[in-house]
Amino acid sequence: MLSHAYEDKAFPIGEGQTISQPYTVAFQTEKLQVKPGERILEVGTGSGYQAAILLELGAIVYTIEYNKKLFERTREFLPTMGYRPYFLLGDGSKGYAPKAPYDKIIVTAGAPVIPDALVAQLKDPGKLIVPVGNLEKQCMYLITKNNGSVTKEEFDQFAFVPLLGEKGWKK
Repeated sequence: MLSHAYEDKAFPIGEGQTISQPYTVAFQTEKLQVKPGERILEVGTGSGYQAAILLELGAIVYTIEYNKKLFERTREFLPTMGYRPYFLLGDGSKGYAPKAPYDKIIVTAGAPVIPDALVAQLKDPGKLIVPVGNLEKQCMYLITKNNGSVTKEEFDQFAFVPLLGEKGWKK
């Protein structure tokens, strides 16, 4: 895969999952406007690439993965590179209430709808970025909670692996 290292495309990481293309990671990260010290929930750990970016920006990262094999592999591997998010195994479509509220939430898998639980777990003010659509294409949404109101901005179309779980695509 070294010959593909600088290509802007998704790559398989096993278990039927992919790592997002660099443009997509940058797009979502930029829209969140991450600040050092913010508590961020990442839904969909995958390879740990997005978690590493968030950690580099100084965030405190809680990352939840649905797939046990990916979770175990990434939980072992990522710390060897110096990255230590809080690893969680479970249904990210429901968020992770025990550590809520979060300053920001990023979803790295395509959801059928914006999960209400994630909006509820946002601080006020807070931001949630989530791709929503069908199994082939999703529209990126930035949800902003501010002074009790919630606004939604719509951006480009993307293609993500499906968000699995109770509030995602059932497995």
